Amino acid sequence: MSSFSLEWLALREPDDRRARNTAVLATVARSIATHPSVTIVDLACGSGATLRAVSGALPQRQSWRLIDNNLSLLARVPPAAPSANVTVRAIPLDLAHDLETALDGPVDLVTTSAFLDLVSAEWIERLVTEIAVRKLRFYAALTYDGRVALEPADPSDAAIIAAFHRHQCTDKGFGPALGPAAAATAIGLFERIGYTVERGASDWALGPADTLQAEVLAGFAGAAAEIGGVATSAIESWVARRKSLRAAQILHLRIGHIDFFAYPSGRR
Repeated sequence: MSSFSLEWLALREPDDRRARNTAVLATVARSIATHPSVTIVDLACGSGATLRAVSGALPQRQSWRLIDNNLSLLARVPPAAPSANVTVRAIPLDLAHDLETALDGPVDLVTTSAFLDLVSAEWIERLVTEIAVRKLRFYAALTYDGRVALEPADPSDAAIIAAFHRHQCTDKGFGPALGPAAAATAIGLFERIGYTVERGASDWALGPADTLQAEVLAGFAGAAAEIGGVATSAIESWVARRKSLRAAQILHLRIGHIDFFAYPSGRR
């Protein structure tokens, strides 16, 4: 489920933390502020970035269950919790098959970050069903929503980004991924079953000095080359022009993400 390298996750973590929507996170915190202690299940936890970003906003006593099938990343979850009142367990599970197991037992809040755009419509329906049956709160951050703005613009931007989106919708282990449609799909399903949903943008804003900008551009080009439909020469020319603008310190990139918090009506 977490096919990303530790290096990539470490590179993006500071930008993810800055991008998190503070209003949505504040709503999450208010929803459980009166709880003397909370149990949180973090789906597709990677190396524990959600724990590090969110734990400070929640009630003092916390018990975290961090779920992933990538044993290498789970091994990097810090053995020491952020405070003495926070306990952490790293649990190896394949969410494609064992979602229900991950949610079993007492749970106050389910979280995930930068994950829903990798899963299928069928899996999201399953997730929403399981959350609703258990009457749980669900906080999803940093779901890519398809908005990309490059400044200055380039004539090849649209073709490269469209190819990237086609690549995003390939199977990542959960069936054909929803990619940019994932957040809207999940929000629609939660609202259809009567949940209240708070949402807000959590965009990356990357300047030419940001290392992450270069990695994102390389990811666009690599995905376009892999999926096909754009001539190799066009991709190479696009990369060269983008590198030139970066070197001139004038390239800016915005990548759209959505944060949302879904909770049973009346439980906020």
